[in-house]
Amino acid sequence: MIRTAFCEALGVEHPVALGGMGSIFAPPLVAAVSEAGGLGALGCHGLGVEQIRSSAREISERTRKPYGLNFLLFLIDEKCFEAALAARPPVIAFAWPRGDQALEPYIERAHGAGAKVTFMVSDVAGARRAAEAGADVIVAQGSEGGGHVGWMGSIALTPIVVDAVAPLPVLSAGGFADGRGLAAALALGASGVLFGTRFLASEESPLHRNFKQAIVASDGHDTLLTEIPDIAANLVWPGAMSRSRRNRFVERWAGREWALRRHQAEALAGVQAARLAGDLDEAPLSFGQDAGLIREVLPAAQIVRRVVADAERILTNRLPGLIR
Repeated sequence: MIRTAFCEALGVEHPVALGGMGSIFAPPLVAAVSEAGGLGALGCHGLGVEQIRSSAREISERTRKPYGLNFLLFLIDEKCFEAALAARPPVIAFAWPRGDQALEPYIERAHGAGAKVTFMVSDVAGARRAAEAGADVIVAQGSEGGGHVGWMGSIALTPIVVDAVAPLPVLSAGGFADGRGLAAALALGASGVLFGTRFLASEESPLHRNFKQAIVASDGHDTLLTEIPDIAANLVWPGAMSRSRRNRFVERWAGREWALRRHQAEALAGVQAARLAGDLDEAPLSFGQDAGLIREVLPAAQIVRRVVADAERILTNRLPGLIR
């Protein structure tokens, strides 16, 4: 069995975590990942106080193992954060603070509620800042990942962050979807991996089946970094671009972002309708380049077990055999 500093710090069996994706409201997925020995996390962006309370209850009813509640700091709502702390989850996960936003008060309050803190970053300055503020685990997210990402790839960012915040455990995110990715992340000095896209294409994911099939059909070359989905949502992220599937909606507005801002409300209404209908051409769909590694929709528990088993085989059989 692979045991790392991440496993020891957060009390989980396997060094595999679910990204707290704010647009994916799925307590069953969170619980399934945690029950399988990984760390499930629920994105709380866009949820109300009662949704956070009921979600935490549902997750706790489905599993007694550690899970997390995830917050985007630049959009954090005080009442929602208070509700999360009152639920006393084992982990609070943070990401994407504003540059002028103090981190210590949030981390101290999470610790005061008995939670460990993970903090996602996209550069080494952000990693040092989170570590100095008291985070227990740093997540180094590379630009290969889906959704909102920074500008450095995982293979370079991971060891840079590992060196910068040692001895804190670091998870690597962005571009990982299988046991090869876990083995590679461990070789880079990380204590595990965080998956987003791989779990989007799970049975428990609430994503429309058309979108899951788009991930399965992807060759990994059909995404791009863009601000168009955020412009349509009338939302400005602090330094992030969105990795999304290249489709008719994105191509219509590429180079015409000024016009999209002018017609934002109309565009957003169209996007919302397209998401409900599973329209692959008109609904922005965030997923990572690692979609090219995903060939089937699987139960979340099977994903966790397969990733860990494949990584163990690589580490115990294949890699030692290369040394002469």
